[in-house]
Amino acid sequence: MTARRDEPPQGDIGLRERILDALRELLRDRTFDTISVAEIIAAAGVSRASFYFYFAGKQSVLAELVRRAVSAGHEAAQPWVRATAGPHETLRAGVDAGAGLWLSNAAVLRAIVESWASDPQLRELWLAQMKTFTDAAIARIEADRQADPAVAARLDGVDVPALAASLTWTGERLYYLAACGLPPFDDRAVLVDTLTHLWVSALYD
Repeated sequence: MTARRDEPPQGDIGLRERILDALRELLRDRTFDTISVAEIIAAAGVSRASFYFYFAGKQSVLAELVRRAVSAGHEAAQPWVRATAGPHETLRAGVDAGAGLWLSNAAVLRAIVESWASDPQLRELWLAQMKTFTDAAIARIEADRQADPAVAARLDGVDVPALAASLTWTGERLYYLAACGLPPFDDRAVLVDTLTHLWVSALYD
């Protein structure tokens, strides 16, 4: 008798997390394209039926790990997005929290950055996730432009969506370099100082 699609196989709700943990661990020493579903199944200690109960393929496993990291990234950005304090302080806090997030999820985030250009499913996922950061930045920049004449003057004639996208994608690239351990961005202080300077210079100074 096969398990119903709306019930976890073997009655074990921890199987899904074991699969996610298995891919996360495999990515510490391997690139995503070299990892097979069979290897994830073996590392997780689950059956093939259990794997496919939860995930359509290895891309789906990576997608869930990425969504979790992105959700944490949005939490890190909330002080600036919601203007809970001055923009300089909240931007630095958000950039630093983002650095910590990328470092703690380095294997997963390296995998998506290195894979999305060649995999249509992952391309759609990553572009959509990056758009959520760009959209949040646009909303905050537009709010600042409405509330602060100095910001409005600074951004006069500026394509705000393009600026927001440029800043978020620059952040993605520098965080990625840091996650790869490449200098000078392997130094967290340098990374945070540089990204904060870019954002503040573009928007406020």
